[in-house]
Amino acid sequence: MSEGGKAAAKNKPTFVDMDAPEHMKQRKMVEFAFSERHVDSLRPQIQSTADNLLDAMIAKSGTGPIDFFEQYAPRLPSHTICRLLGVPLEDLEFLTQQNAIRSNGSAAATEASSANSTLLKYLGELVTERLLVPGDYLITVLAQEQIKTGDLSEEDAVQVVFLLLVAGNATMVNMISLGLVTALQNPEQLQALVKDLKLMPKFVEELCRYHQGSAMATRRVARIDVVYGGKTIKAGEGIIAACQSGNRDEGVFPQPDRFDMYRDVDPADCLGFGYGPHRCIAENLAKTEIEIALATIFRRVPGLKLAIPFGEIAFSAPTADIGITSLPVRL
Repeated sequence: MSEGGKAAAKNKPTFVDMDAPEHMKQRKMVEFAFSERHVDSLRPQIQSTADNLLDAMIAKSGTGPIDFFEQYAPRLPSHTICRLLGVPLEDLEFLTQQNAIRSNGSAAATEASSANSTLLKYLGELVTERLLVPGDYLITVLAQEQIKTGDLSEEDAVQVVFLLLVAGNATMVNMISLGLVTALQNPEQLQALVKDLKLMPKFVEELCRYHQGSAMATRRVARIDVVYGGKTIKAGEGIIAACQSGNRDEGVFPQPDRFDMYRDVDPADCLGFGYGPHRCIAENLAKTEIEIALATIFRRVPGLKLAIPFGEIAFSAPTADIGITSLPVRL
């Protein structure tokens, strides 16, 4: 775990760390923002952001290769979550810098802790601000409908907003980049997508099975002694559930190591977003962002190519979540 992750682990628990009934009580306070209906209402904004980011990339394309990982993949999810929460976009660069420091594995403990505190202070001021001004952004709804009624403390609200701001960002960046690489590695399926973008939802479902953008996230601690697969896990012992292994279970997915967007599967069988009550609350939003991010590329620059051989792609370290750290492309 990075120093930033260790610092965040010391924050007050949010619903992802809770068991029932506290877990569902807090989760329900923000579920509305990630419903299929609400996410669909965000599609025009997400599409506009994708087009603007691609416009900027095209404008630079005459100067040589462009790093897709730097210029496109991280910016779309950052813009989207800020709009959903109600974080001013003019503060996005500052927040991105602070989050990079706290999540960068090379940052010193003091730097990561300081960045963590800076983010919490900023969000605390924003939550207090929104207590005074009605609106429909998620932070404002929490302030007006949960804090004012006494159902949620300001401190807890800040922790929930912190979680939603930073938790899935790295995963989204990884999945958008991995999605582009996977499409380029499967040219026949890519050509089918270019001809018919209605296939994008199937591509995204398969992508979220094939790759596990947050493979290290499913950490659990046994509250009592339990036995799984003939192995005893004693109370207090921790595990990391290998969801990526479940997504390659040949008993559920024939030829599991083959990427096939035509695969007929039940999304509920895929573990890319977890399982059960703790399944990722932002699954609808994540899939929509990946779909729009990649569909925009396939529609507007179908001739995009890697500027390096596949074998030279810079992947993250084996001990970290699967991802890409640099991806030069030619438009």
